[in-house]
Amino acid sequence: MARNSNPKMQRIDPSKTPVKGAVREPVKQSSKQRAAETPTYEKKKPAKQAKRKGGRPGGRSPVPVVHKATFGDWVAGARIRTLPLAIAPVALGTAAAHAATGFEDWHWVRALLCLAVALGLQIGVNYANDYSDGIRGTDAHRVGPSRLTGSGAAKPRTVLAVALFFFAVAALAGVAVVVLSGQYWMLAVGAVCVLAAWFYTGGKHPYGYYGLGEVFVFVFFGIVATAGTTFVQVGTVNLESWIAGVAAGLLACAVLMANNLRDLDQDRSAGKRTLSVLVGGLTSRILFAVFVLLPFVLLGFFVLLYQNSYLVYFTLLLAIPAVIIVLTAKTPKEFLLALKLTSLTALIYGVWLACTIAF
Repeated sequence: MARNSNPKMQRIDPSKTPVKGAVREPVKQSSKQRAAETPTYEKKKPAKQAKRKGGRPGGRSPVPVVHKATFGDWVAGARIRTLPLAIAPVALGTAAAHAATGFEDWHWVRALLCLAVALGLQIGVNYANDYSDGIRGTDAHRVGPSRLTGSGAAKPRTVLAVALFFFAVAALAGVAVVVLSGQYWMLAVGAVCVLAAWFYTGGKHPYGYYGLGEVFVFVFFGIVATAGTTFVQVGTVNLESWIAGVAAGLLACAVLMANNLRDLDQDRSAGKRTLSVLVGGLTSRILFAVFVLLPFVLLGFFVLLYQNSYLVYFTLLLAIPAVIIVLTAKTPKEFLLALKLTSLTALIYGVWLACTIAF
């Protein structure tokens, strides 16, 4: 048999020739043999971890560090700048009550309890708004001061517990003043006030998301707070109390309007339909000017009755700059400044007018 001279032909090893019906046993190989028989292009190389600029592996964005809320953060969460909206109507209502008694009787204990009710509701609603807006995601693109819940600095349940604590303080003070005055039907009014404070941004359908925030602020932090303070002290409500309540309510609406103008774009994106979102920026700015200046028109009534009341017009030195800022503002910081000026205007207007009435 002639030998094959073709160099490409290879000799067949009979031991490796498959036989029908036979079972071929696997040949064990060492790791070195497997590595040697593996083609170079098939050898797996360890994958290199991708790096970003700055040496961060994996191409992942840095995780933001959230610091635990400090005492100062909790104080800021109470939104101190809004507290004048609770102080002014109580001062005005107390002064009106003193005038209704012929400037003879003072009910300091009831007045202080009314102040506790107003402050408790105001602080409670601020924390409740922090909680409700935070869990809804409304504060995800907030441009104003950071919130406790939205920023992750505090647990939502903790913020809710603080809100409920201040609502409880307001409720207890309210029960006390009702017992002292003997006007037990006022318990229903107090319950409605607490519910209104909660459902401003709480619940499935908060009225603050439907353009009704200014309406409820005007009613509860204006007329109800002022007239209620007068009523639990003397059992009646005089004309001074009603008109002062309207003035206090308008200034409270102005503070809320400045706040909503600052957050206009963010509220629109989040689906929060405040009055500013519904009527637009220009109309909101005009309404703000009306809310701020109309109380000074009402001041004319008190000037006719109380000789020193004209001095309250000096508060326009704060009110007019606030109006000018809002009418021309382009940045959130400008609206925040206007909010502070308006809140200070409400405080000085209310306390100063109360002093001119009472003394």
